[in-house]
Order: sequence, then structure tokens, then C-alpha cells
Amino acid sequence: MIDHISIPTEAGSFDAIAAGPEDGRPVLLLHGFPEAAVEWEHQVATLGVLGFRAVAPDQRGYSPDVRPEPAGDYSIDHLVGDVVAITEALGWPKFDLVGHDWGGAVAWWTADGHPERLRSLTVVSTPHPAALAEAMKTDEDQYLRSRYMTEWRQTRITERRMLENDARALRDMFERRVPPSKVDDYVRRLSEPGALTAALNWYRGGRPGGKIGKIAVPTLYLWSTEDVSFGSTAALDTANWVTGPYRFEMLEDVTHWVPEEAPEVVTSLLVEHLNAR
Repeated sequence: MIDHISIPTEAGSFDAIAAGPEDGRPVLLLHGFPEAAVEWEHQVATLGVLGFRAVAPDQRGYSPDVRPEPAGDYSIDHLVGDVVAITEALGWPKFDLVGHDWGGAVAWWTADGHPERLRSLTVVSTPHPAALAEAMKTDEDQYLRSRYMTEWRQTRITERRMLENDARALRDMFERRVPPSKVDDYVRRLSEPGALTAALNWYRGGRPGGKIGKIAVPTLYLWSTEDVSFGSTAALDTANWVTGPYRFEMLEDVTHWVPEEAPEVVTSLLVEHLNAR
């Protein structure tokens, strides 16, 4: 059973899905763009059955009550701060953290800034930020894959282009690998007034003020060979940015939308990683 809950913080109340006993081992799952917490419903439900307390929030901009207008309010510091505030509101002094896409970036930065809070880290798709930054400078393939980020930062007509013609551009991002009902749900959410701008403000919020270091938290990193956004250079280099126990899993013939395209595989690897800690 998946419950829908609200998590109050000083920034506002985050909507979330949750499963498992209140006193179960806590696991926080962070979604990516242009998705929502429900991208993790398979993992949340399974973790709940296994006795974990799994919670996946609609993050800043995706939860209607936490949707500030200034792009600067979507900096990585604010996004990491939300993770801290959410887990404190849940009463979790220590927890396992999971992230995909943008949620993965937030997870890396949280592990860097608050390693004492994490029991383990699992990141899907997104390389370590330093590995990605280096690849964007030295690998033409990664530079070309990442050009969309610059485009989305610089133009405000991106919203119109994504939503016109029944949000065709937004729907096409999912490469027909996510169930149509899920895509319809994401489009409906992002079609609400201000929602898509808020989601795109993650790209417009400004670059991190400091440098990210090497990660000492036990880490599982999942990367898929058909990922359109992240190439192999940064994915393979991520190992050089983790000093703690590290496991890298390459998923063949899977696109960027890993948690929904290969839910059983992701859940199995995640549970194995959690049980090893």
C-alpha cells in the first residue's frame, strides 16, 4: 500500500508518497525532471513490503506549496537544504538516500555536504558532478549531450515549446519507454500554472557556489547504456570520485528512464545495496 502524505517544512509542505512501517529503516527517494515522486512507486511499494520506511517527495517546484518564483530559489544549496528539512521533519537522524536524474545530482551534493546523515547512497543515471563537469570539458560527446541544459537556462520560450501541441516535446522526452498513463500524469502536473517554469528553474538556479569533493558514503551507481543525457566517460570516471565502498552497475539497452523502464532490476539492486549496509 502506498500512502500520500504531506511533509511540513519552513519552505512549505512537500507532497510525498510513502510505504512501510513508521519505525522501518528510512529511505528517501528523489525524482528527476520532468517527473515526480510517482516515478519511484515500484521501489517505494516494494521497500514498504520489505519493512523499510520509504518516502519519495515531490521536490521543490513540483509540490504546489513549495513553488517559489525566483530562479535563485532553486540553487543546489536550497535543494540540499530541502533534503535536510524533509528528513528532520520525518524524524530521521540517519537515512538511506536514492536519486535519479536531477534527484541524483541533489543526492551527490547531499552526500558531500552531510555524509554523517547518510547510511548509504544510490544514484541512478547521474554521474558524480565533478566527473560530469570534467567530461563536458574534455569529451565532445558529453558536451553535445549536455547542450540542452544551456538552452533551457537561457530561454524562457522553452515552456511554450514543451507544452504546445498537447505537450508533444515533453512527451517525446520519454522515448516511449515510460507508460503512457505515467506520461499523461507528468504532463498534467507540469501544465499547471507556473509548474513547468518551476521545474526548469532547477536548470536556471545558478551553478553551485563551491566544489564537490569525493564521496565517503557507501555508494551504488546505476548507469544505462542508452542514456541520451549521460555518456560513458563521466559514468566510468565516477568511480574516481568515491572513496567509500563503491558498486557500479551498467544496464544494457536501457534508456535514461531507468526506474520506470527497468523497475524490477532497479529495485533488486537497491534492496541488495541496502541489505549490505
